[in-house]
Amino acid sequence: MVTFESFGLNEAVLKGIKDLGFEQPSPIQEKVIPYILENRTDMVGLAQTGTGKTAAFGLPMIQQIDTESRTTQALVLSPTRELCLQITSELKLYAANVRGMNIVAVYGGANIQAQAKDVKRGAQIIVATPGRLNDMIRRKLVDLSNVDISILDEADEMLNMGFVEEIDTILAETPATKQTWLFSATMPKEVENISKKYMTDPFRITVGNKNEGASTVTHNYYVVNQRDRYLALKRLVDAHPEIYGVVFCRTKAETQMVAERLIEDGYNAASLHGDLSQTQRDSVMKAYRTRQIQILVATDVAARGIDVKDITHVINYNLPDEIEIYNHRSGRTGRAGKTGVSLSIVTPRDQHRIKSIERIIKKKFIKLEVPTGMEVCESQLFSLVKKVQDVDVDEEQIAQYLPKVYEELGGMTRDELIVRFISIEFNRFLDYYKNARDINASGGRDGRGSANLKRMFINLGTYDGFEWNTLKDYLKDKTGLSRDDLSKVDVMGKFSFFTVLAENAPQVVEAFKFIEFDGRTISVEISDKPDKNTGGDRRSSGGGRDRRRGGDRGKSNFRGDRDRGDRGGRSEGRSDRPKRSSDRSDSRSGNSSDGRYDRKSSDKGRDGGSSFKKKFASKRSDRS
Repeated sequence: MVTFESFGLNEAVLKGIKDLGFEQPSPIQEKVIPYILENRTDMVGLAQTGTGKTAAFGLPMIQQIDTESRTTQALVLSPTRELCLQITSELKLYAANVRGMNIVAVYGGANIQAQAKDVKRGAQIIVATPGRLNDMIRRKLVDLSNVDISILDEADEMLNMGFVEEIDTILAETPATKQTWLFSATMPKEVENISKKYMTDPFRITVGNKNEGASTVTHNYYVVNQRDRYLALKRLVDAHPEIYGVVFCRTKAETQMVAERLIEDGYNAASLHGDLSQTQRDSVMKAYRTRQIQILVATDVAARGIDVKDITHVINYNLPDEIEIYNHRSGRTGRAGKTGVSLSIVTPRDQHRIKSIERIIKKKFIKLEVPTGMEVCESQLFSLVKKVQDVDVDEEQIAQYLPKVYEELGGMTRDELIVRFISIEFNRFLDYYKNARDINASGGRDGRGSANLKRMFINLGTYDGFEWNTLKDYLKDKTGLSRDDLSKVDVMGKFSFFTVLAENAPQVVEAFKFIEFDGRTISVEISDKPDKNTGGDRRSSGGGRDRRRGGDRGKSNFRGDRDRGDRGGRSEGRSDRPKRSSDRSDSRSGNSSDGRYDRKSSDKGRDGGSSFKKKFASKRSDRS
């Protein structure tokens, strides 16, 4: 059996490894460590995320540092703040028994002068993000002229983030005689190019096949219509009661939206994206690591620094734009030899991309059905039974209360007691899911523009004080439909359009027969004009101008941007959603989720106008 001792590591480094409980090197460590120690050359290390690449370059790097010198001898570049901090933390643990070793993290979002002082005190190893280190070079706050080892970690992601110019500037400050080690989970053409640009005849070490996914991760996918994407997410989370996972979204705006909706629905969730301050990010990650947060909703970039043990599931709210990114997402679970599950929510039109990912990662995806409401209830029931079986009982403390408990419950049989105790928790899910519809897509056109949908006209618009979200709530209250039964809400000046299932169209027309708004009769009709929009809900803030909400535009007013095409299913009976019993306050770290309003409305009949408009005008002013 190969051991760390057989590599030729010194006693101080070996003691650090032993203190951490490491016994046997991973495959990438087994190949990289002895090669680096025996050869002075450039090297490319290719292995899946979570296989121990930091220790693979960190242990031999630490051994080669001259602690008698206070000059910077090694430089590690990483794409994100989180990964920079993670690498620094791990290196400090490996070097805990090496006297005189000083390792400093340099990253944006923190005081640059404080970091400069730490470097000036004598940092033999600097771990940095390219942007911040480039800034320090311009200010002449760092000296890289003695660097002997440069490491490009997660090189593919640094390229994706556009750090080519910064890397050029940084490496130009280092000696041409240095060693350069490049590590990556995937090896697209861009990384091939960077290895040629910055390295001389690098030796390549590959563990597994190129771009191959980890063998410890199972890959499943579910096909739903676009409007049911959020409903599918909730079903999957509820069907796995013990989930401790990461939900990946494409943009910052979508990440915030999904996190806020999960929080509103009673889940212990939080978001992690680039618009959060460093303090907020640290708070979120602390809560996630201590499991105060069960579901972390993240962008690909922000999640690159996540190194949390025992993540059970990764959920792709939508597939990444670049196939190689999928490997990084799924690599958050199934780490250190443990098993994990990667779940993907896709629409019928995106199914072909599953085949593309399969070819790249050389792993087979399994198509599964989104669980039915009763299947979710069954999962919750047996999870509750297991909790009862595994609960720790402090018999000494509880003994004083038992006589009174026996007295109160003495009239019930054993079977009655079991049923009642289980029902305390189980009834929430049973009430919510007992009439839940099947949301698995039947294939074809993703439920858009088909004969199963009807476009409706209503003579209410922005002149009546409505926006797309308040009109959708108004329609929901008057018709008895849920928010997921109403989609593509376009609000014009004096009128609006919306889409419903064809089977619900008569119900909508009937509901407004005797309703007035501000003294005039409301008219609702089935529109003759076909809906040619296939991209999701369109909304206007007034004057008939169509605002299309698209990609990630930086900081957004997330509360006012709630119902894009993939949000059509606001919730399954949202107001009746069973709230989790856990304290939700801890899960709001780093998220702007206060100031929400109760969308239930009691105005009926001829009072359909003034009271509703006044109430929502008041609520909107509270949220501004």
